[in-house]
Amino acid sequence: MVRITEDMVRRRAEHNNCEIFSLEELSLHQQDIERLEHIDRWCRDLRILYLQNNLIPRIENVGRLKKLEYLNLALNNIEIIENLEGCESLQKLDLTVNFVWSLSSVCSLRGNAHLRELYLVGNPCTQYQGYRAYVIATLPQLQSLDGEPIKRAERIRAEQGLEELRRWVLEQQADQQQKREQDKRMEHKNPTSIVQDGGNQQSPESEAECMQREREFWETPCDFSPESRLEAHRYLEEKRRQRTADKEKKPKKSRTLMAEDGRALNVNESKLGFTLTEDEENNCIQLDLHVYRHLDTSLMEVDVQPTYVRVMVKGKVFQLSLSGEVKPDSSTAQRSQTTGHLLITMPWAHGEVKPKKMPQQKPLVSHSNQQEEETKREWLEVDPSKSCRVDLSNIATTTHTAPQSLRKPQDVPVSEDFVDDPDVPPLI
Repeated sequence: MVRITEDMVRRRAEHNNCEIFSLEELSLHQQDIERLEHIDRWCRDLRILYLQNNLIPRIENVGRLKKLEYLNLALNNIEIIENLEGCESLQKLDLTVNFVWSLSSVCSLRGNAHLRELYLVGNPCTQYQGYRAYVIATLPQLQSLDGEPIKRAERIRAEQGLEELRRWVLEQQADQQQKREQDKRMEHKNPTSIVQDGGNQQSPESEAECMQREREFWETPCDFSPESRLEAHRYLEEKRRQRTADKEKKPKKSRTLMAEDGRALNVNESKLGFTLTEDEENNCIQLDLHVYRHLDTSLMEVDVQPTYVRVMVKGKVFQLSLSGEVKPDSSTAQRSQTTGHLLITMPWAHGEVKPKKMPQQKPLVSHSNQQEEETKREWLEVDPSKSCRVDLSNIATTTHTAPQSLRKPQDVPVSEDFVDDPDVPPLI
């Protein structure tokens, strides 16, 4: 039997810093709770309470929740609507797919003046003749019933025939109550046996009998009642307990990470992608492990050894054997903030330190060096005269001329009419 505990409520109050006294919204759905208790003392300021898909048979211990506005009790074992008079601010009540047979119990909701929405779909009382008109006439504050808005004309007609509706409802309710008591007596006389926990290992015959019994349990028709629903839940719980016990009995496979000769094995239990590259310039090896982006870094452990590297990701091993020895003390591990990948850099232990290659610059070639290279070239032609290349160095003649100051004056012929005027300077 699952009970509501303080630890359970605090785990559902993470959005409120695990403080339950000031909690305004609480979700306890699908917890297999069999009794509603303690909430009205621990969470007085609750406004929204989700309790759907449990095994609660009765509405109780919620009368002190004065600020409660929405109560969801769908998919439970409730048969009577009661103990909600103290919920003064209640605006919406959901009792979908329960076992409410007492339709007259809706009269207990007359004091909830703020109640606007009521859901009773899937209950036996919805099959009564005049169900909708009786609820509308009994609860004048309602604005919607089973998701359908209530019109003014519909309310007037329901109030006019309320006495006759009440008589019909009480007659059908009495028949349903009598049938319900008969079902309870039959259930006590013929209780269905729950699967027994076989402590020892079962034989093939007993396993076949167990399968046959399970098939009969699910295929045998029965009435849909709180007892049958509770019985199915206990049956499933017992089967789940048996499977858990069988898993504990089975020996766990031993995790093998090292070979018999001491060599590390390659293991990838977490099924993560990775790339292993060698950086020749920095004389190291890099492992890029494709870790999930939103995985918390505290869930990872890195262990670098001289011949292998091991990474634990949420308890699962990733181990990779290396081709040579590395330096564990000089290794580094970094996590990408964009991709979440884990980069492990491991320098080689006995690798050759290679200098970095500098870019080569072309030397400036002067005109004189260019001429020397031109003269040192060897041509492939047999006859140099047949070369079609123009030699620019032989365009000008290489005759040496004497300086102008050392030249001898040339004899210029003098005409017969020449008169030497001493006032005119001589021509140079």
